[in-house]
Amino acid sequence: MRLLLVLLLFLGAGPVMAQKLTTTAALANAVNEVIRPGFADLRDEARGLVDAMADLCASPSAEKQALAQDWFGKTATAYGRVEFVRIGPLMEDNRSDKLLFWPDRKGIALRQVQAILADEDASATALDTLKGKSVAVQGFTALEFVLFGTGAEALAGAEGQFRCQYGATIAQNVAEIADALASAWNADDGTAAHLMAPNETYADYRTKTEAVEALVGLVSHGIEGLRDTRINPFIGQGGKAAAPKQALFWRSGLTMAMAEANVEGLEALFSVSGMARIGRAADSGLDNSIRFEFSNAKRAIGLVTAPVEEAVADPKQAQALAYLVIVTQSLQALVGEQLSTALGLSVGFSSLDGD
Repeated sequence: MRLLLVLLLFLGAGPVMAQKLTTTAALANAVNEVIRPGFADLRDEARGLVDAMADLCASPSAEKQALAQDWFGKTATAYGRVEFVRIGPLMEDNRSDKLLFWPDRKGIALRQVQAILADEDASATALDTLKGKSVAVQGFTALEFVLFGTGAEALAGAEGQFRCQYGATIAQNVAEIADALASAWNADDGTAAHLMAPNETYADYRTKTEAVEALVGLVSHGIEGLRDTRINPFIGQGGKAAAPKQALFWRSGLTMAMAEANVEGLEALFSVSGMARIGRAADSGLDNSIRFEFSNAKRAIGLVTAPVEEAVADPKQAQALAYLVIVTQSLQALVGEQLSTALGLSVGFSSLDGD
């Protein structure tokens, strides 16, 4: 929760004249005030999820299932606030896909998870053997189906024991990855150290310009990912019918909560780091403009209050979703083009290109 508290304190005063910031300070702010606490939050929530799943399996009941579902939401949204930090530790050992296999345009995860449950595949209930399986059955999308999908009501009784043990093993896997991420970001000589103090001998960040370019790219590409993999696939637009079951976490009703977590994390990295206040960029007015658009994005998300299958059929909520797309387009232009230019950077291509 430290990440959210820092952001609230920073934004509490509203738009202000941007005070110039050194590149070194911005890089340190990004790592120490946003990225490290964000992954620490994920680690802590994941440990709570493990305990909740273990408790459900040991003594199944509707109440304990509801508690496990609540911990799923806490942990998934904690990941949502850092999942765009697609550099270093998260991109090693397929951790990103192991935590959240998405987009899943061909329904791979659903079929594989359903097969495990139908066959009661015991190898999915032991951590060592689960880790050897497809990434599609190891993380949040798989656990969502276990907790909220067809047949999930069995978790409240003894007949759901296998399903629960599989879910508990997924939770352990998520927690192990979260622990590894938090540790890696706190390492003395790793991505964090290289970002804060680039050196020409490093393979990743040789100069401060490269380090800032990476951070600006994370925000720009994170906004793009929110729009193109989370919102556009399920809303109706351009004559295309809405497809709410193409939305991430539609079963758990967490589609918009995850989108909000994405925006919170992106806004935190942008605002708390102070990347738009480095050098001459501070004179461009971009800091306030970008923060204003982030507030518009959050406002649009807040207007979508119904489950996505109902929201896309409601004119006002469908309009809010369409507006969110427009705001993300504006944000990406402001960050990826205008801010990048003001800082003398080349943000480059997104990791989504070619998907």
